[in-house]
Amino acid sequence: MIIFRYLAREVMVSMIAVSGVLLLIIMSGRFVKYLADAAAGKLAPDVLFAIMGYRLPGFLELILPLGLFIAFLLAYGRLYMESEMVVLSACGMSQKRLVGYSLLPAAFVAVLVAILSLVISPLGVSKAEDIFKSQKQRSEFDQLSPARFQSMQAGAGVSYAEELSSDRKIMQQVFMAEMGNSTDTAQAGLAVVTAETGEQVIDPDSGERYLKLNNGYRYSGNPGETNYRVVEFETYWQHLPEDPRAKRRNVKADSLPTSTLLESDSLENTAALHWRFSLPVLVLVVTLLAVPLSKTNPRQGRYVQMIPAILLYIVYLVSLNGARGAVEEGSSPWLTIWAVHGGALAIAITLLLWPSVRLQIKARRSGGVSNA
Repeated sequence: MIIFRYLAREVMVSMIAVSGVLLLIIMSGRFVKYLADAAAGKLAPDVLFAIMGYRLPGFLELILPLGLFIAFLLAYGRLYMESEMVVLSACGMSQKRLVGYSLLPAAFVAVLVAILSLVISPLGVSKAEDIFKSQKQRSEFDQLSPARFQSMQAGAGVSYAEELSSDRKIMQQVFMAEMGNSTDTAQAGLAVVTAETGEQVIDPDSGERYLKLNNGYRYSGNPGETNYRVVEFETYWQHLPEDPRAKRRNVKADSLPTSTLLESDSLENTAALHWRFSLPVLVLVVTLLAVPLSKTNPRQGRYVQMIPAILLYIVYLVSLNGARGAVEEGSSPWLTIWAVHGGALAIAITLLLWPSVRLQIKARRSGGVSNA
């Protein structure tokens, strides 16, 4: 029990350190992306930390297996370098017992990853998707900044407001210019609208958004021609269409509860369901891979085995992700995902049994030579 606590402590401390560094790197890169979207007006600055918080479980469910894998390589590699594993072997620590001791903390991590992938992560993705949807349903006037010209309608117009209220609904000294593309001469050409005030209004019956302008002028016509129109108005209403990207956004399978995926027959939902069940299995399989791969010759250095080990992990994870994509496209059955796990498990068992098999081969060869 003392040896188990010692090994488990070494592995878990290394896993927390490695996972923390990986999480910091990944979240920093994603936060920079969201920050760029906020600077471009696609996201409101006050929702950035909420999005990062909701996406955190999704990051952890992928980081923890890699962190545990690297932790085994680092912790056991150090024990081999300092000849502690040799001492443990001399005291009766077999590889079978070492694997059993390694699977116990791995089982704890697998349960944690299962909770994340099956329950917490889908809920977080769903909340994040709701935020993205609400942000893309904002009208272009929700993204205005006071005393600043801003492009609108994909570059076909320009808007300006001298002042904005705290809720960004009421504007002062409004200027709008847009290039019409209608065949109607009244709507074609350049249209410029100025108004003293403006506000966003939602129709209670249809739910549509409108911009209500008060006390202003509308100038319309073609630049360089004299047949332009000037209209003075007390009230001017303009429809504010939703961002078309919000209507095209579909519900992702990753945001659906696991119970919903169990009842669904669609390929995308089936692939997502088996992917969620695969992540806890991934933790156990990479543990079986890490135990033989962590064995290090003190003369070669501590990090010699890490490069091929990490490459093997990358191939494993990429193959698993590719199998999920093949299931989503319908080109492969869902058993393909588990076939990847089976292949990785076969490699792990081969690496675990290879030292004893090699000793038996050498013993047979030496026995054959002595008999000769």
